[in-house]
Amino acid sequence: MKAVILAAGEGKRMHPLTYTRPKVMVPLAGKPILEHVLLEIKQAGINDFVFIVGYYDQAIRDYFGNGERWNVNLTFLTQRKQLGTADAVRTTSSLIDDNFLLVNGDAVVKGGDISRIVATGENTMGLVQLDDTTDMGVVEVDQGKVLRIHEKVEKPPSNLINAGVYLLTPEIFSAISSTPKSPRGEYELTDSLQLLIQNNIPLRYEMIGTWINVSYPWDALQANEDLLAEMEPVNDGTVENNAVLNGTISIGAGTVIRSGSYINGPVIIGENCEIGPNCFIRPSTAIGDRCHIGASVEIKNSIIMSDSKVPHHNYIGDSIIGEDCNLGSGTKVANLRLDKKNVRVGDIDTGRRKLGVILGDRVQTGINSCLNVGCCIGNDSYIGPGAVASGMIRPKAKIF
Repeated sequence: MKAVILAAGEGKRMHPLTYTRPKVMVPLAGKPILEHVLLEIKQAGINDFVFIVGYYDQAIRDYFGNGERWNVNLTFLTQRKQLGTADAVRTTSSLIDDNFLLVNGDAVVKGGDISRIVATGENTMGLVQLDDTTDMGVVEVDQGKVLRIHEKVEKPPSNLINAGVYLLTPEIFSAISSTPKSPRGEYELTDSLQLLIQNNIPLRYEMIGTWINVSYPWDALQANEDLLAEMEPVNDGTVENNAVLNGTISIGAGTVIRSGSYINGPVIIGENCEIGPNCFIRPSTAIGDRCHIGASVEIKNSIIMSDSKVPHHNYIGDSIIGEDCNLGSGTKVANLRLDKKNVRVGDIDTGRRKLGVILGDRVQTGINSCLNVGCCIGNDSYIGPGAVASGMIRPKAKIF
């Protein structure tokens, strides 16, 4: 059986992180989302993969190669124009001659749930029960079968949502060929599935136990925390005397933890990093490769992507720092409103009382700069010495 993974989209709601990478390559717990997806599918016993790529596709191709590192077979198909999920699946028709697994590349579903879906042998979709179905595709069901799929309706008929994982038979290609464009101007897979139902071809469902979905950048913080909670301890680096490590901690090869560093797990640190001396890394923090976390730095519940430097007297809390960023000495992140209300980004309530900043790639800050709660800064921006950055800041901006 082949697994087809949809990985062509940009993920505009994930700006500023997706200005420079596809959404599926945002790292969680030390790995891109897409790698977590691949590993869970492999755990379910599937070793043949088709990645449908498009936006910044070279980043995916370069990282995964031919799949040899994971002992899987990997084929790439390119969807140059984003014409919808059904159009993406259509591109695989020449490669598929049997039942296949179809999975969204930006949500992690556990291998056990995937195995149950595959075992049905029929057209089947995975469902998740949520209290809040806002902006989600809601599904009506009866007696083990899907009756109707609703896309983002004001008064949803149920609290069951489409998890983006399916077992499909080749019958889906005939339905796709009859699928009209949606009001958004795209060919939607949910419309194709509805055509199956209308043609009396049953669409079963299976409930999903664990579903780690990332819609907005701040969702990545909770997803990172959830995945780190399952991590096994590893120490392939060097820990100097008088460094204190508590809890579950993973340290990559070539990384040095300097004397006086205090790390409370779960924390993952990549390869060839320099940590400390005399820094404090708190739980649910993921640090990429080739990072420098220096003296008198405190980091809490954050994602620091590869090649970034947080070297002197900095505080980062509940934040995401993109690749190759450099924070000047004394740069501080605010992560709690004075009125203790939920942090808003633009007109969106994030649902979080604590949220720091979201930095795109290659952002630089000057000494003693301040980054306000919920601030989103586009890639290649400069925040000058002593400056205060707030709100949504475009790429390549200069704030003085």
